[in-house]
Amino acid sequence: MSQTDRHIRTTDDVLALLDGLFSPGADRWTEGGAAWWDGFYADREKPVPFFVAKPDENLVAYVEQGLLPAGGRVLDLGCGPGRNALHLASAGFDVTAVDLSPTAIAWAEERAAEAGAENVRFLCADAFTAPLDGPYDLVYDSGCFHHLPPHRRVSYLALLDRVLAPGGHFALTAFAAGEGGMGSELPDAEFYRKGRLEGGLAYTDASLRTIFTDLTEIELRRMRAQDADSPVFGESFLWTALFRRRPDRRTDHRTDHHPGR
Repeated sequence: MSQTDRHIRTTDDVLALLDGLFSPGADRWTEGGAAWWDGFYADREKPVPFFVAKPDENLVAYVEQGLLPAGGRVLDLGCGPGRNALHLASAGFDVTAVDLSPTAIAWAEERAAEAGAENVRFLCADAFTAPLDGPYDLVYDSGCFHHLPPHRRVSYLALLDRVLAPGGHFALTAFAAGEGGMGSELPDAEFYRKGRLEGGLAYTDASLRTIFTDLTEIELRRMRAQDADSPVFGESFLWTALFRRRPDRRTDHRTDHHPGR
């Protein structure tokens, strides 16, 4: 391709162009990032907090408080070794869990087999391009969103618009900015100048409310830290958030493109 070629004409073209501004080693969000995640999950004994086979404390609370419809369909984004997917399956939900890493999916499937879980399906894929058969009553994201570059929020909102059922719930945990938080607090534009994401993006509660402004907020708080012997996972450097899609309308982020590449 010559230097004078001009091929940008769609939103997907723009998203792919912006993807390319990052160094290959910085990719954590496309199929090209799967190898990095495989390396991350290869050593199961590594002292990574969320390698434990425990569900998020906020997710357990949502289920116990009856905030989520029993027996609904769930999409778990960036499921890793499947700890939250398996908890939802044990609570009677029908779960589809997606992750880029074959290593993570293999680990999750082992855990599912050990637990005898039958109402969970693990899918090794890029969620933006995977053939997901929504609508889902709950889309759950524990630590995926904060590894996306700023421009891929467009893809993320389009994905929610496509797969989240009217009246359905969206919940996530994400790096928290500020005291006791984690992740980079650089301005969005700076990530493109550096060509990397500095380990993940930190968010304020206000920025999460702005990004997901077309959803109704139910709860937004810091995750409650848990002791090692707790049956649930919790780290205070994360936000937890639960939103609900209005039952009478779609969100305002519809686009005329498929949110992939």
